[in-house]
Amino acid sequence: MQRLKTAFLSIFLLFTTITQVSAADELIPAAPQVAATSYLVIDADTGKVIVEKNAHERFPPASLTKMMTSYIVEYELNKGNISEDDLVLVSEKAWRTPGSRMFIKEGTQVKLGDLLRGIVIQSGNDASVAVAEHIAGSESAFADLMNQHAGLLGMENTHFANATGLPADGHYSSAFDLATLAKAIIQDFPDHYGIYSEKYFTYNQIRQPNRNKLLWRDHTVDGVKTGHTDEAGYCLVASAKRDGMRLISVVMGTSSEEARAQETQKLLAYAFRYYRTHKLYSGEEVLSTAKVWGGTRDEVRLGLTAPLAVTIPRGQADQLQATMDVDKVIKAPVVQGQEYGVVRVTLNDEEVVTVPLVAMENVEKGGLVKRIWHAIMLFFMGLIS
Repeated sequence: MQRLKTAFLSIFLLFTTITQVSAADELIPAAPQVAATSYLVIDADTGKVIVEKNAHERFPPASLTKMMTSYIVEYELNKGNISEDDLVLVSEKAWRTPGSRMFIKEGTQVKLGDLLRGIVIQSGNDASVAVAEHIAGSESAFADLMNQHAGLLGMENTHFANATGLPADGHYSSAFDLATLAKAIIQDFPDHYGIYSEKYFTYNQIRQPNRNKLLWRDHTVDGVKTGHTDEAGYCLVASAKRDGMRLISVVMGTSSEEARAQETQKLLAYAFRYYRTHKLYSGEEVLSTAKVWGGTRDEVRLGLTAPLAVTIPRGQADQLQATMDVDKVIKAPVVQGQEYGVVRVTLNDEEVVTVPLVAMENVEKGGLVKRIWHAIMLFFMGLIS
């Protein structure tokens, strides 16, 4: 009997130890202390904010402004309105613009593709003004275009007064808005995103390095942009991809070039170490079928229009649950893409995300007799229920 008790106690202790180890695996430490006025790190695919401070407050963005300048160039290239081979005439204003430079010369013609690299890699203020004038006729008109794009992207705490980020009244952005812009650059124009990881660019026999030090320190970092003015401090928007998970970080108002790199590394290291992104469903995937009343067909397939992924603390994937709430009555005509319910994802009974469940096809109205018969059925079912 004593041996049995001893064996039972050993099993109990072993089970307790395993449970404790399992629980310890799921512990998430506090976020790191980051020496920046404003910062955040998000998952690029899900938009999940993992760490943030003052992320929606307005601050001078310095040369992070040029992310919108390059975004508009890429937008216009994608639309076919301009070409990288376009020759851009350099104005006196562009040539005289102070600050960081690509060293273009007044009166010369420069390929648009070279100017784009001058903006992204060399942070050229002269290149930014030249591009602005080429696309919109003047830098002020280009700033108006920048603000229109910011509105379309949902950048609610951003207003641009110029294409460079040089100090100006009413020129501001937020860490969250800049992360939103970086996400758009990465996802909307992937063919051009490779420029942001280029370490050097030579123009006019002057070779300049990319100011993003993390491109040399971390092979998973592939962008995005640095910035600095006395008012803004040292800023950096960075993006890295590891094991299929892409993060975007923003630090604003750090004390030096080295500080912005180190504080960014803290954010990326923490988020990659303690969070995971799980892809639950692919886009255009059929998840369910539902009864259709009064249609040419009696069922409709329901699914998602885009992939569904969630970013959660590590070790908690087995606690995710996905449920579908489908409309009780779906009447023809059914329109493809129209919402007929939701997919709700929860973690430990707390909602993580809810997305529309939509029709994957059209279902036209059925014949008159069928519609009358189904209407009668629905009437009596309504009385019974």
